[in-house]
Amino acid sequence: MSLSPEIRDCEAVTVDAVLIAGPTASGKSAAALSLARAHNGVVINADSMQVYREVSILSARPSQADSAAAPHLLYGHVGAEERYSVGRYQIDAIAALAEARKAGRLPVFVGGTGLYFAALTEGLAEIPPVPADIRAEARDRLDALGVAGLHAELAARDPETAAQLRPTDPQRVLRAYEVHVATGRPLASWQRQASKPVLAGLSLARFVLDVPRYELRERIRRRFLAMMEAGARIEAAALQGLDPTLPAAKILGLRELWALDAGVMTEADAVSAAVTATRQFAKRQTTWFRNRMADWAWLQPDDNGNFITSMRQVFS
Repeated sequence: MSLSPEIRDCEAVTVDAVLIAGPTASGKSAAALSLARAHNGVVINADSMQVYREVSILSARPSQADSAAAPHLLYGHVGAEERYSVGRYQIDAIAALAEARKAGRLPVFVGGTGLYFAALTEGLAEIPPVPADIRAEARDRLDALGVAGLHAELAARDPETAAQLRPTDPQRVLRAYEVHVATGRPLASWQRQASKPVLAGLSLARFVLDVPRYELRERIRRRFLAMMEAGARIEAAALQGLDPTLPAAKILGLRELWALDAGVMTEADAVSAAVTATRQFAKRQTTWFRNRMADWAWLQPDDNGNFITSMRQVFS
């Protein structure tokens, strides 16, 4: 396999692991693959939607050709019906890191999920498991009150955590509510007590890909149109009836394509709504990165639309 000039003449790697964060459609997967090819690396997922096996198209998971070009770990290894969490990701990331190091390969972590990067570099709170009866009771409250009603009840119990959550996010509101019921403590207070980071003690090269807003918006539009041509509607239809409190229910484009199949939206309206929701999500991702990753190397694409030249200056 031939390598581009900017990849061929990269200098020797001087770090133990590379982290590449960025909003959706920023080109981070391609950048990670380029680095992995150049430096005998393994690409390790740090995106909460790309873990689900049923949505290779809607989650923009790396292709089979990408996986053939360099090893990829933690992609499509979880079923959409599972309540996959950042805690489980931390465990999986530890195993993936060990696998990469045993093989003598450079770990290249890439994704858009801020909490996954927090698990890698800052550690996680060790929250006690929530008993099954409390989980069931919390779900009943959600069904009875709706997400806005449960958020209001959470605000009465735990105003600090409630203030950090959108009242339209059933997954996170439910989680905060059940943790408070089970432990008597706000979720926010647990989150301040972090465990050991996955990458503790390692030398890291840390990047955030910062695509200009106008360009990112167009990339998002073009990518969703390509997803539709690749069969995103069929993929979404296979997940009809998915529990809305499951993490996988947050997959971008899923609800709009369900509405299309139900005849509630036209295809043009569904695509437009999905593109708008994706752009809003990308804006939230970037805000999170700016608040929590200000000390990382922020890179913009070069004249060829990639980040490799800029990465080389920091990386080698």
